[in-house]
Order: sequence, then structure tokens, then C-alpha cells
Amino acid sequence: MSSNPSPTARALRALDILQTRPGVTADELAKRLGVTERAARRYVGILREAGIPVESARGPYGGYRLGRGTRLPPVVFTEAEATGLVMAVLDGQPAAVDVDDLVGNALGKVIRALPENVGRQAAALREHAAAAPDRHSARPDPAIASALVAAIAARRRVLVAYRSESGNEWETEVDPWAVVVRHGRWYLLCHSHRADAIRTYRLDRIRAVQQTAHEFEPHDGLDPVAVLEENLGTGREFPTRVVFDAPLVDVAPWIRLPMGRLEPSGDGCVLVGSTSNPVMYAQEWLAGVPFAFRVDGGEELRAAIARLVSRLTSALADQNLTTLSRSGTAQG
Repeated sequence: MSSNPSPTARALRALDILQTRPGVTADELAKRLGVTERAARRYVGILREAGIPVESARGPYGGYRLGRGTRLPPVVFTEAEATGLVMAVLDGQPAAVDVDDLVGNALGKVIRALPENVGRQAAALREHAAAAPDRHSARPDPAIASALVAAIAARRRVLVAYRSESGNEWETEVDPWAVVVRHGRWYLLCHSHRADAIRTYRLDRIRAVQQTAHEFEPHDGLDPVAVLEENLGTGREFPTRVVFDAPLVDVAPWIRLPMGRLEPSGDGCVLVGSTSNPVMYAQEWLAGVPFAFRVDGGEELRAAIARLVSRLTSALADQNLTTLSRSGTAQG
């Protein structure tokens, strides 16, 4: 049996491309459909015969686009697309298996709107799949995310009310450059006018967003993910500086980006960063690095490590006394 899509399926795919890429040329459309340019024009013809106004223009800025006010048919998913959508939702929002969850309720509406032969498999996957929540992930308020995305699109500066991990609260004006999702956490990458520097803010810690009348110019050639990762370890309340005797190439695989910037230093390396949570930095991050180190800067981090050492030493003290007692009894 041939697995090639039918002309109708290809025409619907062409419609999807026209919706997302207005101005697409016949050559580009053909490449995306995996057909010849002549075949691509034929699929455009099928759409026109179905009453969908597809306009075409010649010249360097020409191409196909849908006519204004076009009333499109209902969204059509293939079985693979529907299943992939459910998988992606459950991967990002494990609670979506519950119909009472906000995203779960929306997913249910999508599944119910699907044709029976397509929706059956998606519904079965949702019903019988189980997803373990990522303890490091954090879900922001959809209204906050929506307000930030609207400001980014409008190129408008915003006033954000923020609450740090340590509980400090403040307001600051920022130019919102991008919203970045990284390992289950949502971040706002922006230029802070308060600090006059690039900053990254967790969306789940933003309490309110207010768009201002000030416009800003987007950062040319911005790679949001790269800039976010470069700046994750900066701008926190408590500075940190940790020196390792081991070479940078050995230490680097053990350093998380939010810990700071790792630089070579003599025969070893130095980690320069900042943190809002010295206890987590000490207990979860530094404690997991299998190399000797010393804290060269950051009194808050030094204090957190001192408390950790005291607690671990205390945990071993009673055991050592018991061992010595048993040893003395055996000798007696």
C-alpha cells in the first residue's frame, strides 16, 4: 500500500504553509511539500477550486498569500500530528492528564474537536499515559506570559513587579527581548534600566506586568537562548567566587550555567557568579562537584558551606563515638 499523501492532504498542507508563511513562492512551497513546482501550483489550484482565495503576485516580493477575510476550514490533524501534540503537552505539563487542569481542559477540547478516527488514538494516549512532574520545572501564570509576549511583539517597555527566590520584592522597568523556555523553566530575557544591564527573570516569580508608552528597538542578531545561558549566573543578590585546583576542562562538565562563568586560572580555574539562594548553591550545586575547592568570595556562600559542614560533621560524630565504644569493649 502506498504511503504517499493524497492530493487533498497535500492541498491542506499547502494551506497550512500559506497561513504560516504568507508570500511563499511556488519554489519554496514545492520544497516544503516535497513535490515539483508544477505539482505545487496544482495544489494551489485545488484550494482555489474549493473556494479559498489564494492570491499571487510577481516580482521580488511576490508569492502566494491568502486573501483578506479568508474563512478557513476547521483545523485538520493527521493521527501522527494529534498524537505528537498530546505527547508534547504531557511532556511539558504532566498535570494535563487531569481534565480539571487548565491545560488538561484545553487539551480535552482539542481532542473532542478531532474527527473520531484521529481523536481516538490521541484520547487513548492521554488516558493511559502517566507523566512524572519535573521537580525543577516551574509553571508561570499564563496571563503574565501573555502580557510579556504582547509587549515583545509591540516593542514596548514594561514595568515588572518581581519577587526573588530569597523573598525580596522590587519593581523595575525593562525592555523585554524574548521569552525563553529552558529545562522546564520560563525566563524573560531583557535589558533592565534599573541595573543598566542584561537580566534574566523567572516568569513564575513575576507578580505583575504593566506595559508602558516607551518603545524600544530589538537587539540586532539576538540569539535568545545563547544570551540567556551566558547571563543566567549574573545579577543575583549575593556574589560568588569559587576556586578549583583542577583544570577547567575537568571541572566544566560539573558546572551548571546558573552557577556562573568558569574561567581558567593558573593550573586550575575559577567560577565567578552570583546567587539568590546560597544554601541551594552550597548543598545542591557545589556539593555535587567532585573536585576540591575553596570559596574566595561571597560571605553568604561561605556561611552556607560552614553550616553544611557542621551538619555533616555532626551526623558522623555520634557514629564515631559508637564505633570507638564498640572497639573499646571488644578490646576489654
